[in-house]
Amino acid sequence: MNAIIVYDIPDDRLRAKVADICLDYGLQRIQYSAFLGTLAPSRQEELLMKIKKRAGKKEANVQIFPICERCWAKRQVWVQKAK
Repeated sequence: MNAIIVYDIPDDRLRAKVADICLDYGLQRIQYSAFLGTLAPSRQEELLMKIKKRAGKKEANVQIFPICERCWAKRQVWVQKAK
């Protein structure tokens, strides 16, 4: 299942570590604190648990939005790279 993962984490070190964890799961960074990719529901839960463990008691807001194939196919994407 496709998913979008977004987070708001004030602590720089933790924010960087969460990004590394997302990359380890094969997710693609689309914004500074936003990733997308394909993750089975069990892997989504595993990812969230790993982030929770890493965060400990530090402030963090992490949200995973699962997206069905039908909706994923309807998404609109526009990317322009700077020259």
